[in-house]
Amino acid sequence: MNKVQFIKTEQGDELAVLPRREYERLIALAENEDVGTTRIVRKTKAAIAAGHEILLPKAIVDRLAAGENPIRVLREWRDVTQMEISFRTDISQGHLSDIESGRRTGTPATLRKIADALKVPLDLLIG
Repeated sequence: MNKVQFIKTEQGDELAVLPRREYERLIALAENEDVGTTRIVRKTKAAIAAGHEILLPKAIVDRLAAGENPIRVLREWRDVTQMEISFRTDISQGHLSDIESGRRTGTPATLRKIADALKVPLDLLIG
């Protein structure tokens, strides 16, 4: 166990004094953490560029977190109408409306078509 000494400056700041070896160990840990963070950021950027992940504005995330229908929220975010989704998916506009309102649930195949039309991962549509 390393001894840490605390001292107080004339201005009232508290400083921790620790052995150089412990300081160097902490610096190495911080550098390793930075390398790991850089790797995660690089991997995430690549996934976004490849279309495997998307970035959602906070307002959209807030609506989803509040329990709004994800298909409606994401459709409105993408600025497309139910009719446009209907044309892209061969799902009737009425059926899509029923799914958005909660009167019906979509089958996995239906939800996959909608996710593809909205260019979002399927898991965003599944509560």
